[in-house]
Amino acid sequence: MATRDIITDLADLTHPLPEHPGDSAGDDQLDGWSALYSEAADEREAFEQKLRLCWENEDDFDPLLAEIAAARNAMLAAEARMRVLIAYGREFTRPRPYRLEDLARAAGMSISGVRTAYDDDEVAEVARLTGARPARRPAEAP
Repeated sequence: MATRDIITDLADLTHPLPEHPGDSAGDDQLDGWSALYSEAADEREAFEQKLRLCWENEDDFDPLLAEIAAARNAMLAAEARMRVLIAYGREFTRPRPYRLEDLARAAGMSISGVRTAYDDDEVAEVARLTGARPARRPAEAP
């Protein structure tokens, strides 16, 4: 009985190869697919090598749990990015802030969720990253 290779399965799940466009595809379409396929195959190979190296050299390394943790970290980073972008749209755009309704639709949130999605930390981060000053918030008293 053959056993499945978890690392190959993880590569299939996290770095899927693009599907062939079909026999009726034109040369331009096939060239584009070929380039995408080659790039994806290279990324996939590097991913598999990294996981195999970790699995062989680190005690208690579990490739599935490592990928779940990596997906969670990416999700948390995306949420932090969204909070900073919402803060920018509400506090730094001129002549007026983006509408809560528009930001909510883009973020997949409710209007009240957008209203409370960020706080002074995100506003300070936008100011630090852009050098801009918030348009709507009063300057702090000395």
